[in-house]
Amino acid sequence: MRTILRRGNLTESIHDIKCYLGSINNEELYSTENNDDVIYPRSSIKIFQGIPFATSKAIDIFNLNKKQVALSCSSHCGENFHIKEIKNWLIKTKLKPSNLKCGIHNPLDKKTSEEIFKANLKPFQVHNNCSGKHLAMLSSCLANKYPIENYVNFDHPHQNNIRNIFSKFTESKIIKKNFGIDGCSAPQYAFKINELATALINLFNSYHGNFEYAENVKFVVNSILANPLFIGGSKNLDSNLIKISNKKIFCKGGAEGVFIFLHLKKGIFGILKVVDGNERVLPSALYTLCKKFKILSKEELKIFNSWNSFDLYNHAKVKIGDIKTIIE
Repeated sequence: MRTILRRGNLTESIHDIKCYLGSINNEELYSTENNDDVIYPRSSIKIFQGIPFATSKAIDIFNLNKKQVALSCSSHCGENFHIKEIKNWLIKTKLKPSNLKCGIHNPLDKKTSEEIFKANLKPFQVHNNCSGKHLAMLSSCLANKYPIENYVNFDHPHQNNIRNIFSKFTESKIIKKNFGIDGCSAPQYAFKINELATALINLFNSYHGNFEYAENVKFVVNSILANPLFIGGSKNLDSNLIKISNKKIFCKGGAEGVFIFLHLKKGIFGILKVVDGNERVLPSALYTLCKKFKILSKEELKIFNSWNSFDLYNHAKVKIGDIKTIIE
């Protein structure tokens, strides 16, 4: 599977994609034969990191709303509506921004970033796209009476809870050599693509009441589906695919060109990893998969196409080429 960018009539760039498409009946619908390849799924698997948060009773203890629950699994762009909920969450827990170990970067949303610059202000921890995940981890620690100073350490009890969830859903043990540190300083684990496939099958079953943590999974996933802009942002592929599918698809992107999706009605799921990590090809790849395997309806595909044109334009709005994914 590869995505080709053309400028004029010539191919300018080629991006290969590792992909597995399957059904919850464990049927392989399409594969690039990379099933045993080990990848870091990065932020695409935040839903599993969010399950210990949901089981900790922190949601009830701190009276968190569904937007804040969605943010617990998000890679938000730092738009004003994201920051408002993150700040309110801090107030509810009486935590300080400095408690978050995620680090600081400008909001990914250009408009918000420019507003901060024009106001002669500086970004802080709440603007980090992983601040929701970190607040969820800290809130869980408070609920469970765990120490909060070292909550991102590998041997912290909350991180152990997260590993237990990964092992439960992937039905595999995390190998020590497959451990790394994510961009936000939290532990990150690598899995085989077929282990992630197992995790998505079990997530589907849990959502429908046929696997462990069903009540928690359904609440978190439904919070995300009800507030899709809070999983990413106004221009994000994952937020918009949830909207385009009329909330039938749960999905999440991750850094370095990773994307997972799960159709909660049809029981079809997919795992994609762009080999060179370039995320610009993912809309084309997702659109092509959804069209070929009839994951989206004709009307939904039309909305997808109008949301993200596969013709390429320069800054003067002159068409200069196109982008196309080929499934071999």
